[in-house]
Amino acid sequence: MSKAFTRIGKDIVIAVKEGGPDPASNSKLRAVIQNAKSVNMPKDNIERAIKRASDKSLGDYKEVLYEGYAPHGIAILIETATDNNTRTVANIRSYFNKCDGSLGTSGSVEFMFDHTCNFRIPAEGIDPEELELEMIDFGAEEVFVDDDGILIYAPFESFGAIQKELENRGIEILSSGFERIPKVTKKLTEEEAADVEKLLEKIEEDDDVQNVYHTMQE
Repeated sequence: MSKAFTRIGKDIVIAVKEGGPDPASNSKLRAVIQNAKSVNMPKDNIERAIKRASDKSLGDYKEVLYEGYAPHGIAILIETATDNNTRTVANIRSYFNKCDGSLGTSGSVEFMFDHTCNFRIPAEGIDPEELELEMIDFGAEEVFVDDDGILIYAPFESFGAIQKELENRGIEILSSGFERIPKVTKKLTEEEAADVEKLLEKIEEDDDVQNVYHTMQE
């Protein structure tokens, strides 16, 4: 929970620095606030984070992507939000080195993943099949129903268009986000998987790391 709050806190800072502190005119900030609510982040925490992000003296967080290989040929993609890139790259490199992996150059593994966005909305009063047909025009590729509502999946580039259309229709967005889905996964033995997990754990524990994706078959 604390990791989720830290991650969202950084997302708020990035969104406010980019588009200002008013959610009404900052669609990225609206999306982050929805996500904060979905993980039960207290309203006071959200407001405090927005206020702090508006402080000119606060350093900027930059979103930086790192790419590399774990042992046994598993590609890893790491999304970070950092106010000190020198520190972050040194830490990430050390995790790969300690676990027999290698930090790659920009573009070395990113192409192995599809960059997607997703939205969760309430299912009540909405026909998912009809919604899917209507949302295709805005970039949606798949619509699923589960116990927590309706999920809409689309390419990363369609995020803004879908967010705007759902808001125009008065449909509540429970949460939204981005994912990097591996195009091909690799099955490992139990021992090999343990080697990869060791590296993933080190990376995920780093405070600058927002999300980690890999090509190991789960």
